[in-house]
Amino acid sequence: MSGIRKKLSFYQITLMVFFFIITLTMIVPLLNILAVSLSDPSISPTMGGLEIIPKKINFINYRVVLSHPVLFSSLFSSVFITVIGTLLNVVLTVTAAYVLTRPNLIFKKVLMVFLIIMMLFDPGLVPEYLVIQKLGLMGSRWSVILVNAVNVYYLIILMRFFNEVPMEIIEAAKIDGCGHIKLLTKIMLPLTKAGVATITMFYAVIRWNEYFKASIYIGAANKTTLQVILRQFIVNDDLTSLIGAQNLLNYNELAKLDYTALKYATIVIAIIPILILYPLVLKYYASDVMAGGVKQ
Repeated sequence: MSGIRKKLSFYQITLMVFFFIITLTMIVPLLNILAVSLSDPSISPTMGGLEIIPKKINFINYRVVLSHPVLFSSLFSSVFITVIGTLLNVVLTVTAAYVLTRPNLIFKKVLMVFLIIMMLFDPGLVPEYLVIQKLGLMGSRWSVILVNAVNVYYLIILMRFFNEVPMEIIEAAKIDGCGHIKLLTKIMLPLTKAGVATITMFYAVIRWNEYFKASIYIGAANKTTLQVILRQFIVNDDLTSLIGAQNLLNYNELAKLDYTALKYATIVIAIIPILILYPLVLKYYASDVMAGGVKQ
């Protein structure tokens, strides 16, 4: 037994070290981005890729980014699209998953085949664009919100969670007089919090990172998403709109900033909301809420 314990403990230690190294490869670049963005502009250009502690903390990069006139409107657009879009996604996915998991549903197999075909054979961007144009949603945030309101893959994931709810609990709820609405809100949702939290997180990340369709359907700079503005700053190196043409011409204090650190500050501002979301979702994985819920 002692030999087995030693082997198990060695295996666990090896596994922990391996995952610790993997975690470092993900965390160190993020900490480096934060450190460079918070360091003094005169020092940040000399900082290496492994330095994670800011040098002479200076918030000028964040002041410049947050003072940009389009940033707050694009940030509002991203928050609006993320909150309303995720809410719409979750409501439609939950209700669809509940309906499709009812045993007596008519044409259930036909509906599932149709949904899977829609998932595998995407009609493409052109028909979608024509529909958005026909509905008069071009230039509106709703054009991004209403597109892909239900992800079939996430719907199937949630259906698996609903199918795992014991029939004994459902039958007992029906005997007590629960209709479909009460059965969904009072029984199914509390017992499948982990599944709902999972798809909520997936939907929120997709909504927050919305770039491609926003750049096509929303042309106005004051309505587009933060990710489109970020691409303008970071990928296209549009320093004129960020620093200002007059500042660059005069070569004043703003023109002498470290542009890399300025880009890093923009990246930090963009990822903070998603980093806040993760702890709120992960708490639902702590325990199995159905443990001991049924007596066989």
